[in-house]
Amino acid sequence: MMIYFRIVVVLLLCNLFPPSVLGNEALWSKLNIKILRLYQRGEYQDAVKVAKRALEVAEETFGIDHPKVAVSLNNLSTLYRIQGRYTEAEPLYKQALTIKEKALGHNHPDVATTLNNLAGLYKAQSRYSEAEPLYKRALKIREKALGEEHPDLGQSLNNLTLLYKIQGRYTEAETLYKKALAIWEKALYPDDPAITTVLKNMIELYKHLGKLNEVIRLENRLEKIRSNSKTKKIE
Repeated sequence: MMIYFRIVVVLLLCNLFPPSVLGNEALWSKLNIKILRLYQRGEYQDAVKVAKRALEVAEETFGIDHPKVAVSLNNLSTLYRIQGRYTEAEPLYKQALTIKEKALGHNHPDVATTLNNLAGLYKAQSRYSEAEPLYKRALKIREKALGEEHPDLGQSLNNLTLLYKIQGRYTEAETLYKKALAIWEKALYPDDPAITTVLKNMIELYKHLGKLNEVIRLENRLEKIRSNSKTKKIE
């Protein structure tokens, strides 16, 4: 009886997921790996070609409103953004956002990720007034969905802080940098790249504000982190 049951389960799974679908999903995954490798090598034009193919496979396999289609749209638009092809990137980010909001709900963490990407595109174009509300919305989503001490919240704070810094809103930037640092200090290792990055950003901010004591304090802390990291590698 047990053998018969297993056979029935296998047959049911085959009916639910036809071989063509399973094969296309595997192809989509392989294409995404290839995109990442091309991106890491800086071969963006080739990566775009593969990303377009991955998008086609996703739409054919999962349907145009599936979250995996949004992933492919995001990958392609990010490659466009890196190349400065902003007018091509923007509608794809927006399409990905619409799909995620419809499929996952307006307050899902994956929605926050796409909001951050679109905001980053606007920031690169100096469209700061359009970027800010998107960063803020992403921050609120992550606070509600992930909690106030999640590392992704630190990322959202850092994104918003960099925007304020560009605009010369240093007091607002300082407050958010401190909050981001506090979150990452609790969630990550002391020598994590996120912590060292925010320390470097804070040093530059304090230089603008003329707070020499804070610059020295953070530079000493950064040097201590680097020294500890070198010691670990030797050991």
